Amino acid sequence: MISKTQKKYFVTGIDTNIGKTLISAILVNSGKTDYWKPVQSGLEEIDGDFIKNNSFFEGVKIHPESYKLKEPASPHLAAKLENKNIELKNIHEPKTNNHLIVEGAGGIIVPLNEQHTILDLIKKLDYEVIIVSKNYLGSINHTLMTINILKANSTKIKGVIFSGHENLETECIINKLGGIKQLPSIPFIKEVSKETILEHTKKYDFLWK
Repeated sequence: MISKTQKKYFVTGIDTNIGKTLISAILVNSGKTDYWKPVQSGLEEIDGDFIKNNSFFEGVKIHPESYKLKEPASPHLAAKLENKNIELKNIHEPKTNNHLIVEGAGGIIVPLNEQHTILDLIKKLDYEVIIVSKNYLGSINHTLMTINILKANSTKIKGVIFSGHENLETECIINKLGGIKQLPSIPFIKEVSKETILEHTKKYDFLWK
């Protein structure tokens, strides 16, 4: 049982391969939270397994995916290739008294089916959103579009985490134009391990208070 108020955060990215799962692992370890990936596309690298294998506290709870798809592609396509259809009504948040980290798939406009995107799932769950950004050419546009779309949909944004190599000019203009809180950054990690994840957990202690 959690003695303090339960916290639930939805971790989304400005693109794919942006560091969402690494950030999720750090946050899970920081708050000793549960973890849930509602839609998993691609079975060679299952994000829930990464979280479990890189947890330094016993009994980490990995809630089962609502949809687990073979192809590492957009969820709508991965489902279509298996003659399936992802339906929001079949995605139910797990029952837990613990804090919870939820990880999305790709960015917020990634389609789940021909009607709904990750944004619709975020709106359904109504958790605070943590945006993972990364400094590359085009990331200012991608990050600000993500922020503006979330704001336009009255979504609660906890803040943005910059992952990888630092670029102060990029981060500064995103903070100024985006108008949201910058959370502690995660530098480029050459070799990811429990030990390197542990190094960054303390900086997020404030999220669970």
